[in-house]
Amino acid sequence: MQSPESKDLSGLQRPDRSKPPLILVVGPTAVGKTEIAIQLAERLNGEIVSADSRLFYRGMDIGTAKPTQEEQARVPHHLIDIADPDQILSLAVFQQSAREAIADIHTRKKLPLLVGGTGQYIRAVTEGWTPPEVIPNERLREEFGKMKEERGVNWLHDKLKDLDATAAEKIDPRNFRRTIRALEVIMTTGKKFSEQRGQTDSPYHLITIGLTRPRAELYARVDARIESMFANGFLEEVKGLLDAPRGYSPSLPTMSAIGYRECIAVLQGKINVEEAKQLIRRATRVFVRRQANWFKESDPNTQWFRVEDGVVPRIETYIRNMLLS
Repeated sequence: MQSPESKDLSGLQRPDRSKPPLILVVGPTAVGKTEIAIQLAERLNGEIVSADSRLFYRGMDIGTAKPTQEEQARVPHHLIDIADPDQILSLAVFQQSAREAIADIHTRKKLPLLVGGTGQYIRAVTEGWTPPEVIPNERLREEFGKMKEERGVNWLHDKLKDLDATAAEKIDPRNFRRTIRALEVIMTTGKKFSEQRGQTDSPYHLITIGLTRPRAELYARVDARIESMFANGFLEEVKGLLDAPRGYSPSLPTMSAIGYRECIAVLQGKINVEEAKQLIRRATRVFVRRQANWFKESDPNTQWFRVEDGVVPRIETYIRNMLLS
């Protein structure tokens, strides 16, 4: 079987060298983005800008597989631990912060690597996405909240699927906040949510690196990561977030992230640890499949590399060639 990087490169869009360079490192959860991005940054005199929305929040370390202090010390990292869990970092704020970080890296003559698995955050930076300008409708949101309690969050997601299948495909059914925002925009404007994001040409000379592994291998890594998280104190981390002095509410949107909601259920006596692990495994598999909707191996502007021994030097060579092409 051919490795992904052996494909014909003739269809790749040639980079615009008049723009400042930006390396994207994308791929599914547990594929190995953190370590490969760090190695690339070390080799290319680069710095890492996180585009993983789970890494923004202080105190949420184990359950997000946040780069360790040792890993962060190897190369500078940006947009990690920039907010508390009760501060919701909007897409617009992230977009501005990421672009400021990238500009700062360029000013210091270093190479920025935008790394993550959150597709909408990456597109906001690279394609100039802007959220629809619709003022939040608290009355409508209250109605959605009642519907959630009466019929469940999946009913709301099914309603979104009826109105805008493209938007629903890219939103986790359990992500109530994003689901109601999409419904709110649709009902306020009468237009599909998926068609309302403003988009401009990228301000960067983009070189996109996609990382992949066979699905069975990826799932095995997910399972091993979940076991490691619990062994390293995941439950204790969540309990520390909920207890005084922090005292964060379990109903916060950040606490609905995969793993955190299951740990909360354990702490509340609703399920046991083994049940939590099973639920996390299942939810993560769904998330991996959803990430594939953002990062498609058929995308002609993404060069995919299977993660295996010796892959980092090959990626480095590819990036250097693209920077000079």
